[in-house]
Amino acid sequence: MAMSVLDDTDHRAFLARDAHRALNFFDASIRPEGGFHVLDLDGTPLPGTVQELHTTTRLVHSYALAQMAGRPDRAGIVDQGMDWLWRAHRDTDHGGYLWAVDGTAPVEGPKLAYGHAFVLLAASSAKMIGHPDADRLLADITQVLDRHYWDDDAGLFRDEFTRDWQAFSTYRGMNANMHGVEALLAAFEATGAPVHLDRAGRILEFFIAGQAAAHGWRIPEHYDDRWRPDHAYAGNPMFRPAGTTPGHSFEMARLLLHWWDLAGRPDTGAIAQARALVDTALADAWADRGGLAYTLRDGRVDNPARYWWPVTEAIGALAALIKLDPRPGDGDWYRRLWAFADGHLIDHARGGWFPELGNDDRPAATQFKGKPDIYHALQADLLPLARGVSHQARDLARTCPLRDAAGLG
Repeated sequence: MAMSVLDDTDHRAFLARDAHRALNFFDASIRPEGGFHVLDLDGTPLPGTVQELHTTTRLVHSYALAQMAGRPDRAGIVDQGMDWLWRAHRDTDHGGYLWAVDGTAPVEGPKLAYGHAFVLLAASSAKMIGHPDADRLLADITQVLDRHYWDDDAGLFRDEFTRDWQAFSTYRGMNANMHGVEALLAAFEATGAPVHLDRAGRILEFFIAGQAAAHGWRIPEHYDDRWRPDHAYAGNPMFRPAGTTPGHSFEMARLLLHWWDLAGRPDTGAIAQARALVDTALADAWADRGGLAYTLRDGRVDNPARYWWPVTEAIGALAALIKLDPRPGDGDWYRRLWAFADGHLIDHARGGWFPELGNDDRPAATQFKGKPDIYHALQADLLPLARGVSHQARDLARTCPLRDAAGLG
């Protein structure tokens, strides 16, 4: 049997080296007064003191994952993030977590399921490394999700409320539910509580066996309060773009395989469904000059912008398929994606990935300022280094691929 690309010694060293260099770059995120800076392309802090919830939580999750993989958190990112979640983002007046804070002062705005899903992810990852504040955060966020967001009749998460938990819209979304699945799977791995695995399965069934299968293996992003697709909806162009988002198909494919493995590999057609999502997204979105288009309408490119994160998620999905059900061409796509990332997205001079490319294939700043986070790219490095598709954090903790590569940082 031919060696898998995931077993190639040089490639594994490349992944470890890229992870180390990204972590070295984002170590500068620490803000002395608490919380984190958003970093410019060169690693200097961008002006402004407003911090959003997904920045805090993704840093906690990423550095916890890296710590399990053998790279010490020498900057204290996890400790600072866990403190900031509890002391600044947690809403002591109304409960739940504020999407944005300026210093420790609330920035008025809705409370989003999207952000709360990342709190659950951060708490779960922190628990896996034995952080002393993980249990209180897990208990609090689980109660908030249960009380306000989980719709047990639908088996899905509602999307948004005012700060004091008043309903103000009928919008329902796939994105918040997708990251809900990610967080629920991490919570199951951290706690063993079956409710998390069950809820993740219900969400996946609705969006993949239900919606994707009925829409040509493209997942509608937006819904009304009866969970009917709203194909005309267009909201925030970053978090709620019109049409469908191929990058999310890759994420959902990987998460489906993660759930399926944790659930004991039931006879649900999960591998075939994941492959249909991946194959369709690659066919729809891969650009002639490389990279993946951001959004589609009716299966045709709508927003051709090429961001870093769809490439990272395609890498993760292909890696999962290679581990479970390798087919001719999977390795070729995996190599093609990494070759594009290596040639255009990875910042070889400073570490980390450029978030956006212009028409000249050079870094652009149309949608993003600086390097907005480490989360997507670090997972593209670390998840292929794990041997399985579930309990990957535990596997990384057992093999410590970043410890063995410590000299590469």
